[in-house]
Amino acid sequence: SVQPPEKPLQAEEWNRLKKSFESPAVFEEVMFNSMVRYNSPVDVAKSLLTHVAKSNGDIAYNLLVKYLALCVQQGQTSEIRDVYNIMKMRFKILESGAYNLLIRGLSNSDQWRMALTLLEEVKKIMIPSRTNYESCIKAATRHQEMKLAFELYHEMLAKDLVPTLDVLQTFFDSCRGMKDAELQKELFGMLLYLRENQIYPHKTFMRSIKLWFESIPGGNWRGHLTNIKDSGQCPVCNHQLEDSDLTEEEYDNLRERIIRDVIHGTDMFRKTTPEEFEAFQTFVENRLPFDIVIDGLNVSHIKPRKMQCENLFDAVSCLAKENGRLLVLGRKHMLSNSSNWKREIMKQMQSKADFFFAENISEDDAFLLYATLQSGKHCRFVTRDFLRDHKACLSDSPTRHLFRKWQRGHQIVFLPSVEGKQINFLPALRYDCVVQTTGDTWHIPYKDIFEEKYSYQVPRKWLCIQKK
Repeated sequence: SVQPPEKPLQAEEWNRLKKSFESPAVFEEVMFNSMVRYNSPVDVAKSLLTHVAKSNGDIAYNLLVKYLALCVQQGQTSEIRDVYNIMKMRFKILESGAYNLLIRGLSNSDQWRMALTLLEEVKKIMIPSRTNYESCIKAATRHQEMKLAFELYHEMLAKDLVPTLDVLQTFFDSCRGMKDAELQKELFGMLLYLRENQIYPHKTFMRSIKLWFESIPGGNWRGHLTNIKDSGQCPVCNHQLEDSDLTEEEYDNLRERIIRDVIHGTDMFRKTTPEEFEAFQTFVENRLPFDIVIDGLNVSHIKPRKMQCENLFDAVSCLAKENGRLLVLGRKHMLSNSSNWKREIMKQMQSKADFFFAENISEDDAFLLYATLQSGKHCRFVTRDFLRDHKACLSDSPTRHLFRKWQRGHQIVFLPSVEGKQINFLPALRYDCVVQTTGDTWHIPYKDIFEEKYSYQVPRKWLCIQKK
């Protein structure tokens, strides 16, 4: 790291600094990085750029991008435009890093429409990034150009870009108090997008949704925070939430599709062999049905400071109390009597549950899905994974939706207790934990904290919104 000067320097001063620097070949690059980090005044950076241009006859692309980053950081709109013009003249096509900076910098300024022009330019050479779209969307909402903002949002979804919760929240904040029926329809659509993709808003986003509903002129909506009863009834409006159960037909359909697309249709046999999976199928068929299927290796890591076999033993003991039939998916190395896998403990567990030991390289998820689905509608499963890859293998959206719904109603989640003694399980819910509406009511599950990654843990807190 190098401390940038506080004021612009003359050529000989820059030369002196460069000579004293331990690796002069990268002096300019290191200096620009420091200027960005210390947020140096733009004229200091400019004096270095001028010096480079005079010494070398031109300025390398990467130095221009670093200078651009500094200008964007400080909102120096006219400088951003100047750099863009220089770059366009010198390099016919820019790469995504430069476009990201230019679009971000311009969309935050009074020249925000120029960011839209740049977005069009990016589209000709690549798929714009989520950040490109979101910068332009935020600029449009700031200037109350809601129609444009929604157009950009739909375009981004069509390109399979997943919007951040932050940009979704911006829409609800910007439309507060507006009477426009078209906009209302768009925002209801956004709530259904959360439902389709099993996305749970965090507390601040949930508040924005609540405030938007309550601000609709003449809408008479009222929102209340609540916890849903185990029976699935909302204590605020007494409405019964959707059941998490699939119909027989839906279940059979889902089972067939998963066995076809996920278990036989993917590259599963890179992780296991057809022989091993056949042996597993025979093992399962001879012992059906199970009540709970446990991903043993996954569960054995639940408390990092505890021996793996003890973690698994605690989980099996806890679940066996319900007298259900348990199947634990294990790996052959669990039988090796190692420091993590004690033979004695493994023996005790095998008296409480059926075990299938796969080769050490196997992929557990397909085994887990197969055994659970073959056991029937009542069977649940235990893993800390989210099973995202399998949803992606299912080719159409109704089946993906069924898979998610089945997962929400059948995945048992653990809560390792703080004192570390006990493992507690949150039972699978009887009602479906997704955004839902009857037209006169909306029920929106939300999380206390923001989570960027999708979580398999469903929230227990709800926003109930009803028309008075």
